[in-house]
Parts: sequence; structure tokens; C-alpha cells
Amino acid sequence: MSKADENYKNIGFYELKRGNFKLNLTNYGATIISAIIPDKHGNLADVVLGYDSIDSYMNDTCYFGALIGRVANRIGGAQFTLDGKTYKLPANDHGNTLHGGTRGFSDVVWTVKSYHKNSHITFSYNSFDNEEGFPGKLEVSVTYMFIGTNKLGVKMIAKPVDKATPVNLAQHTYWNLRGHNSGDILSHIVQIFGSKITPVDKDLIPTGKFQSVKDTPYDFLEPKQVGSQIHDLPGLYDMNYVLDKSGQEHLSKVAVVRDPVSGRKMELWSNQLGVQYYTSGMLKDTKGKDGAIYHKYAGIALETQGFPDSVNHPNFPSQIVNPGEIYKHYMVYRFTAS
Repeated sequence: MSKADENYKNIGFYELKRGNFKLNLTNYGATIISAIIPDKHGNLADVVLGYDSIDSYMNDTCYFGALIGRVANRIGGAQFTLDGKTYKLPANDHGNTLHGGTRGFSDVVWTVKSYHKNSHITFSYNSFDNEEGFPGKLEVSVTYMFIGTNKLGVKMIAKPVDKATPVNLAQHTYWNLRGHNSGDILSHIVQIFGSKITPVDKDLIPTGKFQSVKDTPYDFLEPKQVGSQIHDLPGLYDMNYVLDKSGQEHLSKVAVVRDPVSGRKMELWSNQLGVQYYTSGMLKDTKGKDGAIYHKYAGIALETQGFPDSVNHPNFPSQIVNPGEIYKHYMVYRFTAS
């Protein structure tokens, strides 16, 4: 049996259901495939972009619904130095490393550790030393869990076994609260609790500076339409926001997204210091599930994270985790409709 066949054999699909809140997932990339929630009239719709087949997920370049690692976002020059040693990584994005390399955690088959249909599922993955160029073995798990009737918790844990390593996991679901196949998200109302961004160069690598959002199209401190100033930018939002919080001990509010047509609202909390706000400006005629074709601006991704390329910016909070330490990343989504 080939490795590909072996992979297929180990891929499964899992449903979480509580009341009229339903989630479908796969252990390929620890991926959220769909999230079905009611609108203000009680009508159900799938509000997550995704595919119909596992082959499409295997060939995916959009990271729909996936768990990203070992290091989410970009690493400039596809390398970093740690403890005097330089680590060279796959350059899979204009000479830089994106989302863990050519075969990051979004492209591996995870093990199901625990599964109860009405409460949670836990996926685990043991990353090997030098996987995609990163140092040391890393034990990783992600749990998707219902909290009450309308909240979804995501708990990402990583433990280095034998070497210090950068770790920056992220959940890369694209949301369209009107329904995944309803068109663009430009009329969605967004609020982001971050008064600074980490500006980037032409290849989307942070410059190392911090910039206030005041008087820029990046200012979402007060709720406003996604599309209200998007054309003042190079065509899309794809930016890390520095969240207005003091530390990582507690969850704090990250963002609120609301669709005025369906009345659906999604609130997000996390313990992370940053969030990547991405409005899917790179999507183009992407064949999705249920016959949908996803065009530019078909969804919103809000990826809580450590700051991009922090391994090459000593002034950014460190994402290096040592053996004996535990990386902990928590997210809570709350869904309502009115």
C-alpha cells in the first residue's frame, strides 16, 4: 500500500452536534469543514468556506478551515537563527516560508485522541525533528469543544520534547455569516479590538515597526463595513493586528463580525497577542462545496496568533518554546442572531 493510500485509510470525518449548532471536521489538517448555525428567523446555513472532497483539501492552497503550524503566517527569507544555529526552511511563498512550509500541519493526518459527538473532539500530531526544517520533536493537540449551546472553544497545545523551537499555531477558517455560498462579505460589519498593526513590505513580511490604525483603512476599533475602505488598500485586508491587552493569562475580546441580512453575529475571544485579519482577496473562481464558486472577498479569516516573523524580530514577543514549557492557545467563538 502506498503512503497516499495509507493516508486515505486513516482519514475520517466527524460531526459535533448540540441543539441546532453543528460542526463537521476531518483529521486531515485537523480541519473545520462546515459550521451550521441559525439566522434571526431560525433558518440554518453553513457559514464556513470549504470543499466537497478530501482530494480538494489535499490540493488546497487556501488553507480552508485548517490548523496551521508549526509556525503560522510568514517567516522572512525562509530562515531564522536560534541559539547560534541557522535553520533553513522551505521557501513556499515568494522566497519566504508560509504557514509551516510546503507540508505544514494543515497537510498531515492527525490522530483522534478523544471524540464525543455532543461535546468535543481532540486531534493530536507528533511533529518530528527537522520537519519542514524546524528543530526538535513537538507534541501537538487541538480540541474543538462546545461550550453551552452557542459557543465553540478551540484549545491548541504544543510541547517541545527535546529542543527549543518556534511555535505559532493558528485556526484558518474562512467565515461568511450569510452562508458560505452567498457571495461576498463586503457588507459584513466588523470590529477589531486592536489599535495597532505590524506593517509589512511588498512580500507581506513585517518591517518590525508598529503603526497606529488611527486615520487609516485599518481602523476597525468602531464597527464598520468590511468594504467601506477596502479600495483604499491594495485590494484586500491581510494584516496582523496588535490586540489591546496586557498579557496572555486571560481571554480577551478580539473581534465581532455581524451580517446585517441574516442577523448572525460571531464574537471571538483569545489569549493571543495578535490576530490576522484576512478578507480572502486571493480567492479566484475556487470550486467549493455544494457547487459554490468562491470569488474574491467570499470569506473572512480571523486567525489569532503570535506576531508574524517574530523569529526574525527581537522586538516582537518571542514565540520560542523550550522543552518543559507548554505553548497554549485558546479561542472562543460565540454565535448569536437577532
